[in-house]
Amino acid sequence: MNGKYGNRGIQPPSGKGGRRLQELQGIVDISEERFWGNTTEESLAVESSFDDFPDEGELEITMVEALKRPKFRYRIHFGSYSVEIHEDVMIKYRMIKGAAFAKSDLEEIIAADERQRSYGDALVYLSRKPRTAYEIALRLGEKGWSEETVSDVLNRLKQERLIDDAAYAQEWAKQRVGSRGKGKLWVRHELRQKGIAKPLIEEALGEVSEEDEYNSALQLGVKKWRSTTGELMDRKRKTGAFLMRRGYSGGLVSKVIRELAQQEGQENTEEWEEE
Repeated sequence: MNGKYGNRGIQPPSGKGGRRLQELQGIVDISEERFWGNTTEESLAVESSFDDFPDEGELEITMVEALKRPKFRYRIHFGSYSVEIHEDVMIKYRMIKGAAFAKSDLEEIIAADERQRSYGDALVYLSRKPRTAYEIALRLGEKGWSEETVSDVLNRLKQERLIDDAAYAQEWAKQRVGSRGKGKLWVRHELRQKGIAKPLIEEALGEVSEEDEYNSALQLGVKKWRSTTGELMDRKRKTGAFLMRRGYSGGLVSKVIRELAQQEGQENTEEWEEE
């Protein structure tokens, strides 16, 4: 199997000779209704691999155990073999006592479990703040999930409208220009780093009016202008360079500098030029 899940979670019980009960995080047999809701602190378990499962025939579920930790995880026993599965996957495939599955069926189930676990990782990452599809893909890749699994998770998140790069880009551009004092050139660079597609970037920047960007630059320019000293051209250069570093275009910066000079009664003076 590809992906993060690998061979983890596949465990046959102890062999002959009465091996000791190994301490786990807490599991309970829920195959019978009378055991539902309870937990035990011990279970039989020895590490193994999914490759140990027989290739031919079907395996019947002999017991279903709920793990105390992590939450929503279950160990499904097939006689001398077992596999750990998320609750949602267990319900989807109706993994109850007496049900039988071939090894190929279990491969599909484990792949579904990988997707469910990586989906959970994505939700945790999204819970902190909105993310782009690229950022989530990087995060899941860092956690070891396969490209196929990551792609499936991204498609699910898009279908559920939990990620939307177009909406993200528009909101980002609006806030960065309007509230953070950044020019469109700066914002364009930021969105590229976040993996937003070029058409979506240009569309988002197009939603920010020239007037809004000018007012943002002018507000910053006034503060910088008042804090500078020296000859008029020195003040122009310092203020202009400051605004350029914030991502405003040369044309827009020149317009702001003219306005600042006029406010001090400095008309018909030498124009500021981008260095």
